[in-house]
Amino acid sequence: MTNQNKQSGKNAYGKRNSKKRYMTYRKASNKKALQPPKTKESVRIAFLGGMNEIGKNMTLYEYKDDMFIVDCGLAFPNSDLPGVDLVIPDFTYVENNAGKIRGIIITHGHEDHIGGLAYLLKKINIPIYATKLTIGLIKGKLDEHNLLNSVKLMEIKPRDNITLGNFNIEMIHVNHSIPDAVGLAIKCPAGVIIQTGDFKIDTTPVDGDMIDLPRFSEYGKKGVLALLSDSTNAERPGYTMSEKSVGDSFEMLFRKAKNKRIVVATFASNIHRVQQIIDVAQSRGRKVAVIGRSLENLVNVGSELGYLNVPEGILLDINLIRNYPDDKLVIITTGSQGEPMSALTKMAFGEHRKVSLSPNDYVIISATPIPGNEKMVGNVVNELMKHGVEVIYERMYDVHVSGHACQEELKLMMGLVKPKYFLPVHGEQKHLQKHANLAVSMGIAQENIYIGNIGDRIELSADSMKYLDSVTAGEVYVDGIGVGDVGNVVLNDRKRLSKDGIIIVVATIDSSTGFIVSGPDIVSRGFVYVKENERLMNSARDLACRVIDERYDSKYNDWNSVKTGLRDELSKMMYEKTKRSPMILPIFMEI
Repeated sequence: MTNQNKQSGKNAYGKRNSKKRYMTYRKASNKKALQPPKTKESVRIAFLGGMNEIGKNMTLYEYKDDMFIVDCGLAFPNSDLPGVDLVIPDFTYVENNAGKIRGIIITHGHEDHIGGLAYLLKKINIPIYATKLTIGLIKGKLDEHNLLNSVKLMEIKPRDNITLGNFNIEMIHVNHSIPDAVGLAIKCPAGVIIQTGDFKIDTTPVDGDMIDLPRFSEYGKKGVLALLSDSTNAERPGYTMSEKSVGDSFEMLFRKAKNKRIVVATFASNIHRVQQIIDVAQSRGRKVAVIGRSLENLVNVGSELGYLNVPEGILLDINLIRNYPDDKLVIITTGSQGEPMSALTKMAFGEHRKVSLSPNDYVIISATPIPGNEKMVGNVVNELMKHGVEVIYERMYDVHVSGHACQEELKLMMGLVKPKYFLPVHGEQKHLQKHANLAVSMGIAQENIYIGNIGDRIELSADSMKYLDSVTAGEVYVDGIGVGDVGNVVLNDRKRLSKDGIIIVVATIDSSTGFIVSGPDIVSRGFVYVKENERLMNSARDLACRVIDERYDSKYNDWNSVKTGLRDELSKMMYEKTKRSPMILPIFMEI
């Protein structure tokens, strides 16, 4: 379902402006950033995802007749989207400008940045530029959709420059919770734009390569038109802990587990975390089994491309774990967010076919719940404890660190880049607002800060930043093999069915006389238990007979009128008797 953003310009607090949209903060200081040279040239940016939400990141850049895209991610559905598998961006604006699109650059291999790519490539075939590991993960996605042999994949590395029409883009290495992540320096006649991608500043990264702060600083000295920066952790003060600190925690917890079998649940994409688990397992003389399709794919791709060092003989097929004692096993699994179909959830509820938990298991949930997932994670923890399992979760120990920059790192990035304009991206409204406040504290002028919405298109030049219009953008729901065929009507029906159930009225009618030949039969699902509510069902049957008899006209054969009347009368009766509003579905067969 397309949810087009038709909003006119508003400021950060939702108040309308005439044509332009600016932040309304008070200026914090007179500190001036180094300004790019004056020019009449302008560049346009369209936000197609990742604004006022977590996930579904997608940004489009335009200069004259040249366009390119940064990232194409997905979001996972919440409880308001029953039955929906994935949420991807609306590609209408991209499709309408297909002839101008010169390529797409992917900053890193997380689902919220690559998950929508296959769906986009089915509509428009454009070259993909990404780093080595990211390309490896993208190949798996494209292979699932039978697109691998038809798409042009271009491998890039940090400090590489690529030219897409009038744009020249340099890749800049950043730290994140997955290797091979990059930020972008986007150069065109209008000036230089820095887009950080997801990043943090890790001085002791697991892969040994610290974020390329000198390169960001070099651009800052030359003059940067705008900075688009990751806002995910903008509410958190201080600095994000190094990923290496998690390894020390694993060492301590593995010793504490003693002779128990260890089960570690983590994000499937966190290759650094997987590496540290394998390293500690090897030092403790334990074999490692991996469960979960996405996690297995990451281990295979990471090992094949050299991003994961897996000692020979340490990995164990899950079917062989029964041949080893508990104190010689570590199981790495998905499900750190309590996802209903994940391996850890199935284990917790005794539904996993290959792993059964017992009091001799020691479960470590190496992740912090994403906002909105706390209840699901809590349910899984409760079920695990019912099995007598010892569970380490959330902040009991340092078993998880974020891959996103906290406030001091965000300010450091601004200080190095010294942008004229600042655009917080990648976050909900509270994250974007907090990040904007940080920019004000760094001396960026209040009128030079912009908080956008999905669908906003803005224009930047050395002289001005202005809101242009709203383009077609929003959400498209993926359900099974269907893309975009589930909309508000279907979702409302699903919500109503889940809330009050359904009553089906089935009757066979003589079309010439209108007499009921058989039925009406009343079928209830999710409403009441029929055997315990026979009086109610009999009343419904009598009502159906009366409505059909009163409303059917053999001359006009107007079944719609009969069905509408039956729905109205039966809904009214059910609400009066039960205070519930089930869906009413009449089914008439004529003979």
